[in-house]
Amino acid sequence: QLIEVIEKLLADKTTLVAGSVVMAFEEVCPERIDLIHKNYRKLCNLLIDVEEWGQVVIINMLTRYARTQFLNPNEGGGGEKTFYGSDEDEDEEDEEKKPYVMDPDHRLLLRNTKPLLQSRNAAVVMAVAQLYFHLAPKAEVGVIAKALVRLLRSHSEVQYVVLQNVATMTIKRRGMFEPYLKSFYIRSTDPTQIKILKLEVLTNLANETNISTILREFQTYIKSMDKDFVAATIQAIGRCATNIGEVRDTCLNGLVQLLSNRDELVVAESVVVIKKLLQMQPEKHSDIIKHMAKLTDNIQVPMARASILWLIGEYCEHVPKIAPDVLRKMAKSFTNEEDIVKLQILNLAAKLYLTNSKQTKLLTQYVLNLAKYDQNYDIRDRARFIRQLIVPIEKSGALSKYAKKLFLALKPAPVLESPFKDRDHFQLGSLSHLLNAKAGGYQELPDWPESAPDPSVRNVEVKESVRAVEAVTYRDTGALWVLRVPLHTEESEGCSFSRAVTQRGWMPELHIQNNLNSNTSQIPLLLTIIHSFTDHHHQHASFGSPFAIQTDVA
Repeated sequence: QLIEVIEKLLADKTTLVAGSVVMAFEEVCPERIDLIHKNYRKLCNLLIDVEEWGQVVIINMLTRYARTQFLNPNEGGGGEKTFYGSDEDEDEEDEEKKPYVMDPDHRLLLRNTKPLLQSRNAAVVMAVAQLYFHLAPKAEVGVIAKALVRLLRSHSEVQYVVLQNVATMTIKRRGMFEPYLKSFYIRSTDPTQIKILKLEVLTNLANETNISTILREFQTYIKSMDKDFVAATIQAIGRCATNIGEVRDTCLNGLVQLLSNRDELVVAESVVVIKKLLQMQPEKHSDIIKHMAKLTDNIQVPMARASILWLIGEYCEHVPKIAPDVLRKMAKSFTNEEDIVKLQILNLAAKLYLTNSKQTKLLTQYVLNLAKYDQNYDIRDRARFIRQLIVPIEKSGALSKYAKKLFLALKPAPVLESPFKDRDHFQLGSLSHLLNAKAGGYQELPDWPESAPDPSVRNVEVKESVRAVEAVTYRDTGALWVLRVPLHTEESEGCSFSRAVTQRGWMPELHIQNNLNSNTSQIPLLLTIIHSFTDHHHQHASFGSPFAIQTDVA
């Protein structure tokens, strides 16, 4: 029964009803897409006049509807001509791939939602932006960038949501926001979360042409008093160095200079990022590894200490004189270290035992004995595992032969990726996208269909008895166009006179029926009748009463 009521209300042409009934449709029967077919064009045309929150609901619903009914506009059309391709192959490809032609209903939706980018309501702008991102051709998506940048002048809550979505968009459509790079520069008054999101966007927008400007901006941010923001900036520098090889050495040198910073958190974050960058070209940067080995006496942050120990152990062949001494110092303080550091000390001892057993055999046994009685069971298990692998005994298994391959195998360099990379499978602007987790009530964004569904399902049947009637109503305040049913009382060769009673009183009318067989010589006579009737009406009619001229098209 509810579905019957919703179906009836969906056919209503009142703008006050549209938003509420679509909300009810989404709650009760969102899978009944057949109810939308006949009302699709009407909803598109009414959208501009619906109240703001109704617009948001309708746009989100139409986004999912369009993904099931139209073809992907970014995958249509034939490919480019290959240089050595034969004409016959191209003819075959042309037969297989027909050029993409956008469905008129798809175009209707894009055309009718575009003006809403000027809405004062941020939710409406965001809804239109996600619609264009998910549905529009690549060449047309750029129109949403300016509207989203405008929202960055709103309250911090609005900025947070908009920046989350912009960060996702910039991964796939970087060119959209490049002209607005300076709009994402960070202000000292921004909250920390806004600063970190802007950093994310700036990092995604970085390329060979603007990287120097962005790095200068990052250098300023490192001087901030906000420690979380500084740590995020250092990570952003590391990502820029990973993505753009031309500035890798510049970024690495800048991060090494930060190792002399007075702030321990800045140094610790720099160490972690440098460790990831050194994995890409370790043989070129043995001096940096030596420099970082000296920091073990001063840095107390566990993650930074663990990163330094991992680097020394992984590339111990590049620093053969320093590595054993670092192990000696770590063995002294083993019992006082954090668990993450203890695990890296065990790894360092194992690697040095396999590569330089003369100097480190006793040190390794000492560290393994300390770990054997540690309170943490992970460390005890790791110590037993390493002892069986690297210290050969009669009962040791076949794995001890492969100890070097296990511990000293080449590791792939880490890929520093954006945390927003995998968020685009959620519909932009949704709570699930914001949380990066599927929220209750979230409806998946459908995949594009492989073949176009039948567009005739959206055609609305028009009854033959309904005829278009054109009427012009003249008032003293101006002209008002209305539709009225023709009323004939006295007919004479294509002309008729009548009076109709309206809600505001009587209305004298002149009906001129245009028959195809009528003689055109009557036209001057008709114009004279109209003129005289108009003068008569102005002399006798009361102030403000309407006068109508109606024509019936046979």
